[in-house]
Amino acid sequence: MNTLVKLTLIASAMLASSSLLAAEKGLIAIITPSHDNPFFKAEAEGAKAKAQELGYSTLVASHDDDVNKQNQLIETAIARKAKAIVLDNAGADATVGPLEKAKAAGIPTFLIDREINKTGVAVAQIVSNNYQGAQLGAEKFAKLLNGKGEYVELLGKESDTNSGVRSQGYHDVLDDYPDLKMVAQQSANWSQTEAFSRMETILQKHPNIVGVISGNDTMALGAEAALKSAGKTNVIVVGFDGSDYVRDSIINKGNIKATVLQPGWAQAQMAIEQADYYLKNGKAQKEEKQLMDCVLIDESNASKLKVFNLSE
Repeated sequence: MNTLVKLTLIASAMLASSSLLAAEKGLIAIITPSHDNPFFKAEAEGAKAKAQELGYSTLVASHDDDVNKQNQLIETAIARKAKAIVLDNAGADATVGPLEKAKAAGIPTFLIDREINKTGVAVAQIVSNNYQGAQLGAEKFAKLLNGKGEYVELLGKESDTNSGVRSQGYHDVLDDYPDLKMVAQQSANWSQTEAFSRMETILQKHPNIVGVISGNDTMALGAEAALKSAGKTNVIVVGFDGSDYVRDSIINKGNIKATVLQPGWAQAQMAIEQADYYLKNGKAQKEEKQLMDCVLIDESNASKLKVFNLSE
């Protein structure tokens, strides 16, 4: 038997062994919003990588912020006897019932990024400290604007708890600046396309704005595109998430000057690790509600950011 054949047989045996291990440990369902948003894509990829590293097979799917689609995916996970579900949910209230059904079927759930409005249903709710992060972003925004001028706020999806928490964090800082005046506040539903359209309309009514503070990076990018299209390269934008696209705008001195990193990759991997612990030990590794602090990203550290992870 030649060396090439031996290596092929060894590789095949290793692959078979790995597949058998995954089959023995079972399936973990990973459900997030649309992967068109790089943050949610990073969550899904981070969770999948960690699950496979620990020997699980995975079912990765997107609910696209559609509650009915999310419920169907949870039903699929139950029908396929998943060992656990890792979920970035489609609604703080609407998700409670489906997760209660999963719990009744003996399937533990681990929430990331977004909370639900009930405790005791999921094993863990691992979320970014959105309020703390929003305050970091607002403080930077106020500093960039020298504490004065007209500004716009773009809100996320109104059914998403994070949208309200971030907005509250922004205003608990910005409202203390008497010379900062919010002239428009509109929801763009976390969407880049909607943010572009909203900003085009807002600029027609308020051409003298000096800043835009956004509930996420995707909307910040839409706002930046509209500002550039209108020739307003001096209007300052601050986002929230810590995406690579916004990092590039910061580095290349675009309209976006800062964002707030929420560690999506780390959260997703932590959820898988805690699911693995729960499945091995029959109990939660940590308390249900877990907050991870956010980090301000600006010109001083943007070059260290990659896939929602900040290198040392």
